[in-house]
Amino acid sequence: MDRLAAFEQMLSDIQKQSEEERAQMEALKAAGKEKSATYRQYFGNRVLYRTILELYRKYGLID
Repeated sequence: MDRLAAFEQMLSDIQKQSEEERAQMEALKAAGKEKSATYRQYFGNRVLYRTILELYRKYGLID
């Protein structure tokens, strides 16, 4: 796998994981479990994903 393909795969994986965890967070929130360890872990992950995606935007790698 070349470097560009690896970047594209990483970007795709981060976006997919972010969306999946967002959906899980919504389900946990609907069940009133915003204080659960799982919800908090998803929240932390989403902050990390957002930071990574913002760095990609900063350097003009994504829109």
